[in-house]
Amino acid sequence: MPRLLAAGALAALAVLWAGYDMLGAHAGDDRHELGRAVYNYRCYFCHGYSGDAKTLAATYLQPPPRDFTRGAALGAGAIAQVLRDGRRGTGMVSFSGTLSAREIEAVAAFVEREFVQAKAPNTAYHTAANGWPDHARYAIAFPFAKGEIALDTPAEQLSAAQQAGRQLFVTTCISCHDRARVEDEGPAWSARPLSYPRFAFSPGDPVAPPVDAVSSASVYAKHEVPPVLPDLSARERTGEKLFQANCAFCHGADGTGKNWIGQFMEPKARDLTQYSVQSMPDTRLKQVLREGLAGTSMPAWKDVMKPAEIDAVAAYVGRAFFKPAP
Repeated sequence: MPRLLAAGALAALAVLWAGYDMLGAHAGDDRHELGRAVYNYRCYFCHGYSGDAKTLAATYLQPPPRDFTRGAALGAGAIAQVLRDGRRGTGMVSFSGTLSAREIEAVAAFVEREFVQAKAPNTAYHTAANGWPDHARYAIAFPFAKGEIALDTPAEQLSAAQQAGRQLFVTTCISCHDRARVEDEGPAWSARPLSYPRFAFSPGDPVAPPVDAVSSASVYAKHEVPPVLPDLSARERTGEKLFQANCAFCHGADGTGKNWIGQFMEPKARDLTQYSVQSMPDTRLKQVLREGLAGTSMPAWKDVMKPAEIDAVAAYVGRAFFKPAP
C-alpha cells in the first residue's frame, strides 16, 4: 500500500474509484468522501466494503478483523488511535507512516459514521468497471454469497434454480467469498481459492440462461500456475507448500505478482522473477519475510511462521523465481 499524499488525494482517488457505485454518499462532504475513498483503497480487504469483516481475509486471520457494525461502539478518536498505532497481536498494522494525519482523521470519522452508526452498505464492488458487467445476471448465486442459503444444503432441498446458483457460486464466486455459510464446518479445507474469476459458466437451466465469460480473467489465470520443479530439496519442497498456500495469493503461483489480487494492489505485488541473489540476498529476503515491508501490503510473517519455515520459503523463492547468478 503506497504512501498516499494528502495533496491531490481527492482528485487521484476520484479517478481510481470512478468505476465504483457510491451508495449512501453524503453530497458535498469532501472529508467523508476522502475517508470513503481511502477506506475502499486500503481497509476493505480485511474489514469489507460494508465494515462487517465478511471477507476472505477474515477467514485466515486470528483474531479476525474488527466488525465495526457489531459489538461495542467505537468512536472516531479510538479508531484514529488504532490507525496510528496498530494493534499488537493482530493483523492491524500502524498506518502512521502510510497515511497523512488528514487521511487518518477522515477514515476514522468515515468508519464511525458509515458503519458504527449508520450500518450503511458503503460501496458496491461488482460494477462493469471492475469486470462485472450486468452483475444482476448472476442473481441465482446471491443467496449463497450472502449466506442466506447454506452452501452444504442437501441437493434435494434445493430447487433447480438454487442448484444452478450453487454451481455458479462454487465455480466462480467462491474465489473471493470463500465458503460463505455452511451448516457443518467439517474438516478444514486445504484447497486455496484462486484470485481470479472463473469464466464460461453456463448453468443450463431455463431460469438462468448462459452467461458470457468475464473477459478480463484470462490475463490473470496463467499466473496461477506454479512452476514444475521436480528436483527440489526437502526444505525447498516445504517452502513450496508454504508459498503456494500463503504467498501466492498476492504474488501469484508463478511469483510474478501479475495475478488478479497482485495487480489490484497499489503498489502492486512484487514480481519475484525480477530478482537475483545479487539484488536480493538471502539475508535481505528473510528479513522482509520476517518484518514485512513498510509502505506496501507485505506483512510481517515472524509471528505466523516459524524461523525454519521462513528459511524454507526463502529457499523456495530463490530456487523457483530468482534469476540465476551470472
